[in-house]
Amino acid sequence: MPIFVKKLLTWGSVAFLIYFMAFRPDGAAQMFKAIGAALIAMFQGFGDFLTSLMT
Repeated sequence: MPIFVKKLLTWGSVAFLIYFMAFRPDGAAQMFKAIGAALIAMFQGFGDFLTSLMT
């Protein structure tokens, strides 16, 4: 993918996130909470897997 397209998509994503947080703060907060919960669940599962390997 050309560098221009990557930069355009990156800046477009950043602009969308800023717009989303500015005009829909409740929705943005819920989205980040859901992402955080999913990451915590993934790491918890990974930790449980490693613990079960060691015992």
